[in-house]
Amino acid sequence: PEGAVRNDPLLSTVEKLWDANPMQNVLPIDWIEITRSLQTLWAREMADPARAIERATDFNAKLFGATMRSWQEATNRMWGLETPQEEEDSPDKRFSAPDWEQNPYYETLKESYLLASNYLLEETEKTGDEDTVEQRRLKFHLKQYVDAMAPVNYLLTNPAALKRAFETGGVSLAEGARNLLSDLQEGRMSMTDANAFQPGENLAITPGKVVYRNELIELIQYEPTTEQVHETPVMFIPPWINKYYILDLQPKNSFVKYLVDEGYTVFMISWKNPDASMEETQFEDYMTKGPLAAAEAVRDITGSEKVNPVGYCVGGTLLAITLSWLAAGEDENPFGPPTFMVALHDFTEVGDTGVFMDEPQVEFMEQQMLERGYLDNRKMANMFNLLRSNDLIWSNVVNNYLLGQKPPAFDLLYWNSDGTRMARDAHSFYIRNTYLENNLKEPGKVAVKGRPIDLSRIDGDIYAVGAERDHIVPWDSAWKISKLADGTTRFTLANSGHIAGMINPPSKGKGRYWATENGGAFETSSDWRENAREHEGSWWEDWSRWLDDHSGDRVSPPEMGSEKYPPIEDAPGTYVREK
Repeated sequence: PEGAVRNDPLLSTVEKLWDANPMQNVLPIDWIEITRSLQTLWAREMADPARAIERATDFNAKLFGATMRSWQEATNRMWGLETPQEEEDSPDKRFSAPDWEQNPYYETLKESYLLASNYLLEETEKTGDEDTVEQRRLKFHLKQYVDAMAPVNYLLTNPAALKRAFETGGVSLAEGARNLLSDLQEGRMSMTDANAFQPGENLAITPGKVVYRNELIELIQYEPTTEQVHETPVMFIPPWINKYYILDLQPKNSFVKYLVDEGYTVFMISWKNPDASMEETQFEDYMTKGPLAAAEAVRDITGSEKVNPVGYCVGGTLLAITLSWLAAGEDENPFGPPTFMVALHDFTEVGDTGVFMDEPQVEFMEQQMLERGYLDNRKMANMFNLLRSNDLIWSNVVNNYLLGQKPPAFDLLYWNSDGTRMARDAHSFYIRNTYLENNLKEPGKVAVKGRPIDLSRIDGDIYAVGAERDHIVPWDSAWKISKLADGTTRFTLANSGHIAGMINPPSKGKGRYWATENGGAFETSSDWRENAREHEGSWWEDWSRWLDDHSGDRVSPPEMGSEKYPPIEDAPGTYVREK
């Protein structure tokens, strides 16, 4: 809270220094929270001085031992003596340069850092009473501090950066300074070559037409590639916090192309990137002008009675709300069996994202949205980047600024940088009813467009998939739809994370997944995991087989568009290009 910062001289000083630092937009590190966390840990240590002294003595003994070992190994190498090498279970890729192992100075520096990091994080665990929200926040911010303090992140303690500076005659330092200046001007860190990709040119190039448009969505129909298609079409509801083309990156990893080639008629919702004029757009508008309006167009174009919906991430949350809303009224349900991809419905456990979702932070976010009419896309991007700060922040500091190299051309990182804004009223409703109050898990606790939302009204067959190493939607939280809905859920667990776990085409020839026919038959996610069967390959194939059983007979492909919904323009449309 602001009052606590003003009343603490140290926190107040840190705030003033960081606010005056132009790097704050490039490195979105919350130094106030880090300082507060260090203060908290220090107070815990001083509450038991005897234990603190014992732990500090143990740390110093380990540090002395590691230092002696490093110099002994260096001496052995100098005299040509054999030095036993210990293989690390999971080598830290930050320290992959040979000098971190062969130079005793750098090896001592590395070992000192790793020991200090482990000491700090272990003390956080051991001095905390229980797994509370405050404890998780403390651990998160101290992990941010530990990551930021890695010697590899600083020129004078990075042997690879010093070597490159020497080899290039200082050119790498000049290039690094140029990269930093460019990022300061842009107000964000470059993670990929921004000129290497463009939706419609080398991303989102699966052929199709925009067949419907309103003020919130464009609906894309993709051209068939098979002589016959499944009778029931598939419609994707992607998250509006990102752009849809994560599902249609390039032909080699396009989920859309895979389904089209499997004989499905595929439709995609492409959300508009909101500006200040859309500040009063309500959450219910995302439902009525999103999946409901799109489903009406899909049914008219295809002549199909039902549409098989696929909700990805936040799109999956919206899909569940839409299905519950339909069940609470007398409207015809246009949807067939739903698929939920890494979607949250019970927000009890949300992983590290919960660190950013307490009342003071939500109020601060709402104040920013009140001033602008929307939430700036950089705020959301910074939050997600902090969840993987070593991979998405500090590795780029080293590559771009210390080594003076241009960021690589990587389609996934380009998409990650191509963010969207959040409409004020809709986003506030969503955050408060999900992350803050967790109202969706309680039948009737939240109402949308005059109807109570009860997820247990969702019945029939359901397919849901989580990701084993998902840092945004923990897989055991994604599994909970199996218990919340009244249907029979085939739950599948993909390996890898939130994005890589979902975008895993069979052509890559790698990956594995676990599955059971009825995820809701188990009391807990742990029980499910113990009973799930492991399969080699991509979960796409498993889902395609399930979808095949719920998509009717094979028929001739429908025309592109219809009399009521004629094609407007080629895919990927206009909204996806809006910055």
